[in-house]
Amino acid sequence: MTSTMIVLIVGIVVVLTAVYISWRAGRLDRLHIRLELAQESLDAALMRRRAVVLELAGSRLLDPATSLVLAAAAHEARSAGPDEREHAESDLSRTLRAVVDQERFREKLAESPGGRELLEELDAAVAKVVYSRRFYNNAVGVTRTAQRRWLARTLRLAGHTEYPQFFEIDDNPPAAMATE
Repeated sequence: MTSTMIVLIVGIVVVLTAVYISWRAGRLDRLHIRLELAQESLDAALMRRRAVVLELAGSRLLDPATSLVLAAAAHEARSAGPDEREHAESDLSRTLRAVVDQERFREKLAESPGGRELLEELDAAVAKVVYSRRFYNNAVGVTRTAQRRWLARTLRLAGHTEYPQFFEIDDNPPAAMATE
């Protein structure tokens, strides 16, 4: 009877351990899926911001120098490689701030035909980048914490996935956008 009880207890412990490990592996898998979706959302938000900036630059509503500076910054952000991407996106944010924070920029653009719609699109695109980056970095933090746990490291529950990296850019919106 004692040996039967010991076998039963060992069997229960093994089953509970297997269920727990399976649960942790499933959670880590869901976190990786969340991270991939957040990455796609961030990429889409950055692409949309570049598209709106290029549309604004090509709209003929701005002076040629401003249009050229915006178009160049958006092009650099679009064509940047993985190592230069954060820097190029930060440069686009700084260029956008410099342009939009000019005196009476918003008022002049809103008075132009089609300018108000462009401003609304730009406001939405800039806000979406801020929120998408925060969501992505939050997903990275949670995933990294789960990957650092001893069980995940010991049993290699994350497989051979790369350790996720934060996406750090200067995405502060122009002051004129933040006040409205």
